[in-house]
Amino acid sequence: MDSGLVVRAGVVIPETELGWRFSRSSGPGGQSVNTTDSRVELSFDVAGTTALNDVLRARALERLRSRLVDGVLTVVASEHKSQWRNREAARTRLAALLRDAIAAPPRQRRPTKPSRGAVRRRLDEKKRRGETKRLRSRPDD
Repeated sequence: MDSGLVVRAGVVIPETELGWRFSRSSGPGGQSVNTTDSRVELSFDVAGTTALNDVLRARALERLRSRLVDGVLTVVASEHKSQWRNREAARTRLAALLRDAIAAPPRQRRPTKPSRGAVRRRLDEKKRRGETKRLRSRPDD
């Protein structure tokens, strides 16, 4: 692999902070499924990382709290037959999770009021519709 996991511009997780575990996968593989450790678990200690500054770390801990176990985020990949492809899938998945977790919150919506003209047009249209429906009814003899 390369020197680290690129999450976004300016945020790179060093390879030393990633923990890998391999086990036998239950997925496709034919006869080799019982002999190769193709299932991949990729762990990353969000609480103890040096790759994120305090603001980004706090944001990630808050947004990922339901997925963390003692501050550690674990991603599992076992959909491919080869360990290498599962490693790539796990890296991609972890980077996407962290990218979403450290993204800046959306700007607050500033409440607005409809203009006087818009209110008038809406009410005029409602009156026209009501009049149209009233004219469809039977005349009162």
